[in-house]
Amino acid sequence: MTILDGKKVSEDIKNEIAVEVQKMRDNGEKVPHLAAIIVGNDGASLTYVGSKVKACERVGFESTLVKMPSTTSETELLKKIKELNQNDDIDGFIVQLPLPKQIDTQNVINAIDPSKDVDGFHPENFGKMALDMSTFIPATPFGILEILERYNVPTDGKHTVIIGRSHIVGRPMSILMGRNHFPGNSTVTLTHSHTKNINQITSQADIIITALGVPNYLKAEMVKDDVVIIDVGITRVTDETSEKGYKIVGDVDFENVSKKASYITPVPGGVGPMTIAMLLKNTLLAREQKLMKK
Repeated sequence: MTILDGKKVSEDIKNEIAVEVQKMRDNGEKVPHLAAIIVGNDGASLTYVGSKVKACERVGFESTLVKMPSTTSETELLKKIKELNQNDDIDGFIVQLPLPKQIDTQNVINAIDPSKDVDGFHPENFGKMALDMSTFIPATPFGILEILERYNVPTDGKHTVIIGRSHIVGRPMSILMGRNHFPGNSTVTLTHSHTKNINQITSQADIIITALGVPNYLKAEMVKDDVVIIDVGITRVTDETSEKGYKIVGDVDFENVSKKASYITPVPGGVGPMTIAMLLKNTLLAREQKLMKK
């Protein structure tokens, strides 16, 4: 059984990006600039955005963090997005989700300039991805592809089962794993809350990608021997033996499933670190595309 070490792969990618950024600097070019908008004080979002800013420093990017109060109206947020769209100094930006109730998330995503949409959520970028055209792939799915590629995990002709159909992970993964190159060329089954006989489906899978957010959902009896497991789930559960009072677990009963798996991502340290690394990679691509247009 091979552990798919996302922490190590993400560090490799950051090192590669840092080299590219240094080349830009040496050539007297402007380095990539990533901005993030955060609305409100959600603890997990603040931590996540903070780690994005640190990652930018680590690779030599410029970064801007725009904090807006939780009472911000949709109109005010759209005005700020328009400013970032028009700011030529910023190559890519993200709006941290979830947003407060008074703001329509889809309206916000639609307002982002597709050429700066490094999260890959804009309908134009999502459509290009579905048509196998060059575009920004959402960071978490992009990270999963990168792990599969770097560990050379066979995907050709395999049966890939995806658990969860979110627009951020499940739906894009179902498209990407069926595309006509590596990683891809799988036969894909997309399962969700209305799927019947899910155990029967998962027990036939060569590769399982789960993004459900239900701790320890996938049990050993639900998988076959030599299965490849990509666990995107991340949930805090109470743990009185831990100093913090909680531990982070994935969707997979790691202890038991790992005994049957050929490859498996741990939680934490699997898919999580890849998301930020691929966001940086998308920002580098955005900067390079801008240079090519000039």
